[in-house]
Amino acid sequence: MTADHYFSAEPTAPETREQIEFSVAGRDYALAASRGVFSAGRLDPGTAVLLRKGDLPDAATEGTFLDIGCGYGPITCVLAAEAPRSRVVAIDVNSRARALTEENAATLGLGERVQVRAPEDVPDELLFDQIWSNPPTHIGKAGLQALVDRWLDRLAEGGVAWLVINRNLGGDSLHTWLTGKGWNVTRTASQRGYRVLKVTRG
Repeated sequence: MTADHYFSAEPTAPETREQIEFSVAGRDYALAASRGVFSAGRLDPGTAVLLRKGDLPDAATEGTFLDIGCGYGPITCVLAAEAPRSRVVAIDVNSRARALTEENAATLGLGERVQVRAPEDVPDELLFDQIWSNPPTHIGKAGLQALVDRWLDRLAEGGVAWLVINRNLGGDSLHTWLTGKGWNVTRTASQRGYRVLKVTRG
């Protein structure tokens, strides 16, 4: 039995090679995944809801995007593919997840516009036009709030964040908490037990 979590910095579970196939906005993806990272056996249902219900960028969209908790890179790869004039910064505490995101972005020809970083390696001055995340709810309520608070502060003026949260793991309470912090929060979708939240500056 291993004590690994998908938010472990250095997973000790043996690395495996899985291929996760899914389609978003008419594009087909086949991404490499492995044990020791988030949702290694399939596209996570919450991520699927976010990519289906969030307002994805398009070919005319420019800017710098952030994917918080990138895992093996499904959100990162979709954002970079849909918005070829953008760049995407993908962060994860998990070193194996970061390596997989780099690999998957390179395989799709997106590597030059994707920067994969540990959270502490993101320059303090860098702001983001869009933030996307299926955040790690299993770090607990306080940890989740601290994580979201840290990165929403990096949202550029006029920027937007898209978050997906399981209703039973704090989706509604996070909505209330963000509103109390002065953010404009709209629940744009509720599907399969997940809340999709659109967040902008108040």
